[in-house]
Amino acid sequence: MVKANVVTNSLLATGAEPSRPILEICDLSKTYRVGNDLHPVLEGISLRVSRGEFVCIVGPSGAGKSTFLRCIAGLLPPSSGSILLDAQPVHHPPPKLAVVFQDYSRSLMPWMSVASNVMLPLRSKGYVRSEQVKRADEALAAVGLTAAGSKYPWQLSGGMQQRVAIARALAYEPEAMLMDEPFASVDAQTRSDLEDLILKVRDAFGMTVLLVTHDIDESVYLADRVVVMAGSPTSVREQITVDLPNPRDQVNTKLLPRFSELRAHVMTLIQEDRVNRGV
Repeated sequence: MVKANVVTNSLLATGAEPSRPILEICDLSKTYRVGNDLHPVLEGISLRVSRGEFVCIVGPSGAGKSTFLRCIAGLLPPSSGSILLDAQPVHHPPPKLAVVFQDYSRSLMPWMSVASNVMLPLRSKGYVRSEQVKRADEALAAVGLTAAGSKYPWQLSGGMQQRVAIARALAYEPEAMLMDEPFASVDAQTRSDLEDLILKVRDAFGMTVLLVTHDIDESVYLADRVVVMAGSPTSVREQITVDLPNPRDQVNTKLLPRFSELRAHVMTLIQEDRVNRGV
């Protein structure tokens, strides 16, 4: 059953030892073959993510951030290296891992109601109908869409459709959620609302979140840690601890001098990479 138990320390929400990472990526590389040519995209990436941690991945366009996320999700095989989720090797999409993509219009079935869209993955996992309905109702309530269950996705705004996608991910209680530019296709106000929603959901459910974004402000606002990817092929340039107070606030947090310092540091790293690559 989906339960939103608000916690002050997300690492304690799972009842697990904070020292044990939920996600371990070791020396991950990915190379594509195009004809007779090899094109390395990712090289030697290692990353450990703690339970309940919110990590944002940033980097220049074309740096392979989405490729990296798809490898973690088991949707794309790495060329070398290893990925462990809760100490288990990832070769296929893990049952306790949810993925939310940028293009919510493609991820939702327009001929199915909102509630049916949320229940879709629950059917494949063998939940009985009554449990599907219960979990869908709880997940929709968690994202503020209690009254939208009988509507169809095309009757909702873009921001509401992305909330449906998040609700569908929450419905089967994942241990971790991967998000690939989830708020890039909505207007600025809706984006701010969705950022605050995902922070609320993370705290309420004690989930681990790994989010890819091009938006530097977004990465600093959301994350406990920002991972800057750079180079060609791409590797981890720097990992930055975001030591901003919680809870975050769209106005007050972004007025803090420390927010500006962190934002400037991330921006500098990305601009330096562009210069080094001549783009």
